[in-house]
Amino acid sequence: MEIKFRKLKEDEIDVRVAQINEKGASLLLYKDARVDQNILDETVGPLNWQRRHTRDNANCIVSIWDEEKKQWIEKEDTGTESNTEKEKGLASDSFKRACFNWGIGRELYTAPFIWVPAEKAGVERRNDGKYHTRCTFYVEKIAYDDLGNISELLIKNQYDEPVFTWGKSKIKRGSKSTPKQPEEVERYVCFDCGKPFESVTFKGKKLSAKEAYEMSMQQCKDGKARCRSCRTKLKEKDNNA
Repeated sequence: MEIKFRKLKEDEIDVRVAQINEKGASLLLYKDARVDQNILDETVGPLNWQRRHTRDNANCIVSIWDEEKKQWIEKEDTGTESNTEKEKGLASDSFKRACFNWGIGRELYTAPFIWVPAEKAGVERRNDGKYHTRCTFYVEKIAYDDLGNISELLIKNQYDEPVFTWGKSKIKRGSKSTPKQPEEVERYVCFDCGKPFESVTFKGKKLSAKEAYEMSMQQCKDGKARCRSCRTKLKEKDNNA
């Protein structure tokens, strides 16, 4: 059985704020469960896939029927609770992650670090001293290279104003790669203490500062990237609550 899922279209990708401070906001690209359901229906047919949950919705198993082998082929992953509807959010997240294992939307992991300066992100300071934005963002354009990696990206706000552009249009003719932004490294910092992320080795694999930063965001329930020390403090605080 060989199944190739198509890449996500612009209107199938959502954008949310990952971190925000007085200098600006970092954004994340993601998909919702309806996108996975639609692509599964479209690619293998609505009667040729199924899902089931275990561990009180913490794990999801997505199965696709293999006509040649006459059996269901399964892929499984675990999810995290959302900040709103915990049980529903947990089931949805584990389903989306299981679909990532099948390759649906996996190209989102190749997205560049998306940073929007404060003036474009509409950053405001609340009375409690924390920063927030009332702006919403969407993907206006996305393109992929021959390997399936994101090669172009244009994000706009609700006023149709471009806030982030990246890709071929930014590479000068004759250059081999996209120029590195001067402050790029400084942006991968802990949400709580501001300590910059560095390259680390995790389970025998060398991770860049960006990869360590993104992994930390996935490990924290609120989606905020924190260093190991701050994650430990947060966990102890939750346990004592």
